[in-house]
Amino acid sequence: MGELIGLIIFGAVIGALARLFMRGDQNIGVIWTIILGALGALAGYYLANLLGVEDTPGIDWIRWAISIVLAIVFIAIYLGIRGRSRTVR
Repeated sequence: MGELIGLIIFGAVIGALARLFMRGDQNIGVIWTIILGALGALAGYYLANLLGVEDTPGIDWIRWAISIVLAIVFIAIYLGIRGRSRTVR
């Protein structure tokens, strides 16, 4: 249960930072920000493990940066898909 709460909090932080660094207006809600931030965090941890930077002393800045970049990618993909589906209607 604690891991789920931690993932929600970490997803919110990563998602908020990703939206802060993105250009333009991202018209998505808080829930989608948390979900896409959590996906970015999970994918970032996985990629950091593949790159061999999972265990660094102190704060894992590389892992945070990878997670934020991947959250930006996920938000951009979500906005692209959602934008196309709204124009079809």
